[in-house]
Amino acid sequence: MAMDVIDYQIFGDDMQYVEVELDPGEAAVGEAGALYYMEDDVSMDTIFGDGSAAQGGLMGKLLGAGKRLITGESLFTTVYLNQGQRKRRVAFAASYPGKIVPVHLLELGGTLYAQKDSFLAAAKGVSLSLAFQKKIGTGLFGGEGFIMQKLDGDGYVFLHAGGTLTSRQLQPGEVLRVDTGCVVAYQPTVDFDIEYVGKLKSALFGGEGLFFAKLTGPGHVWLQSLPLSRLADRIVAASPKAGGNSSEQGSLLGGLGNILDGKD
Repeated sequence: MAMDVIDYQIFGDDMQYVEVELDPGEAAVGEAGALYYMEDDVSMDTIFGDGSAAQGGLMGKLLGAGKRLITGESLFTTVYLNQGQRKRRVAFAASYPGKIVPVHLLELGGTLYAQKDSFLAAAKGVSLSLAFQKKIGTGLFGGEGFIMQKLDGDGYVFLHAGGTLTSRQLQPGEVLRVDTGCVVAYQPTVDFDIEYVGKLKSALFGGEGLFFAKLTGPGHVWLQSLPLSRLADRIVAASPKAGGNSSEQGSLLGGLGNILDGKD
């Protein structure tokens, strides 16, 4: 089954959203909770899995939904269908600051591996499945990079990268080492592995964790400077209920507030 051919436009800077234009009868799929707005004549239907023809039948839909559950995503995907007689629009937005990455799967050979939190929306017919890293080291220590989503098809996919987006074309044998959570997506030609930081002192006191992702070319990779997991950790660490300190460092009023609250 061919993907629906959709037009799109991305708006915004640090809090972006993508507006997808649907011809009569065309449809797009969006991650649960990603809808921003939709125009009249666009119907919304929540289904198991990703809605691709590759799932086929009830069992296929259940297996597809189960795979999404393992990756931490919702069991459901929402399909937005233009039932009118003219072009209509539907928009999708991420829940935290960053950039939206439009990727045409056909131009990349039809397959892309993506971080489980990065999928935002796609042309209907794109298949989302589970992709475990095959190497034992990656499986044991990969963290966010261990379980990836495999996106198959020949249409557009829209991914979200937290913070600032970095796009790199790795040459054959070129190596890039990054934090595991900072990997947004990469082509299947890129070799993904996990490496130990190498020095015990760096592992214990470096603040970057024990392992990082090793990406070896050839192929295209997309990286994010602020993964959702890092943002969530910082928010929790600063929360007074979690034992953090929410006062402004160096602020006289902040210190006074602590005294009045009985914290000092």
